[in-house]
Amino acid sequence: MDLSVVVPIKDEADNLAALVAEINSALESSYSYEILFIDDGSRDQSWEEIRHLVQKHTFIRAYRFQFNCGKASALSLGFSKARGRFVVTLDGDLQDDPQEIPKMIQLIDSGYDLVSGWKKNRQDPWHKTWPSKLFNLTVSIVAGQRLHDFNCGLKVYKSSVLRFIPLYGDFHRFIPVMARWQGFKITEMPVSHRARIHGVSKYGVSRLVSGFLDLLTLLFLRSFGSKPLHFFGLIGLFFVFSGVGILGYFGVEWLMVGALRVRPLLLMGGFSLIMGIQFISLGLLGEMMNQNKEVIYPIAEELSYKNIEEQ
Repeated sequence: MDLSVVVPIKDEADNLAALVAEINSALESSYSYEILFIDDGSRDQSWEEIRHLVQKHTFIRAYRFQFNCGKASALSLGFSKARGRFVVTLDGDLQDDPQEIPKMIQLIDSGYDLVSGWKKNRQDPWHKTWPSKLFNLTVSIVAGQRLHDFNCGLKVYKSSVLRFIPLYGDFHRFIPVMARWQGFKITEMPVSHRARIHGVSKYGVSRLVSGFLDLLTLLFLRSFGSKPLHFFGLIGLFFVFSGVGILGYFGVEWLMVGALRVRPLLLMGGFSLIMGIQFISLGLLGEMMNQNKEVIYPIAEELSYKNIEEQ
């Protein structure tokens, strides 16, 4: 199979039929493909609409979470189920244009591993576009990967890229950054962006704050994710040596003078020693938790043309 199109959705019932028609129009003449819908805890009729689409089209598969887990979890599940040589992601709100996918695949064929869309003429209100510009600039500077639009849902990957990208929280924004750190070749392409017609945007200014916190988390994990003791242990050793030095000084004074008064510096030495032991313990706990991690997805139901026929 050439392509797996992964579409995470939440409350997009009115958009799904039109989206499938557009994807089909863009791809059917040139590629073999599948569409994977991941319903991230929708409260509207999205799952019922997906059921109707699965009954009509053999190339659609769908998974529904029991509750809202976030876009990163939805994408991660879609990636794990994808069977295509290339994986396409796009949002289910019809703002991404599937007609851009063949052009992006051409860039992949020219030697890139990941092509990220750039909503150059974004059709969203200013209170969404300006925070996004600030976020994109900050990530480009801090992470060392210059892209105009990290938040664009339309991306095309070689399937091999996704084996090396761990996703949770809101880390889906940083897939190009993580791919570049793994040595993959990244580029971006201006893509058409359309105004939302149905439904309500799930993103607000609050995501800007969470985005910056996730960036800090990502930078920490890059440096110390596989060796947390190197971070916490370094801080712990600083406190331990400080505490030992202070207490050693007072120990020598006690031996020479034969008396010892409780002073703030003495209390600080004891406090430093205790803090050092605690930080080293945190690092050791992190090392233990880092072993044998397993991701479990709360899938409530799976749909495909085959199991619908069996029902």
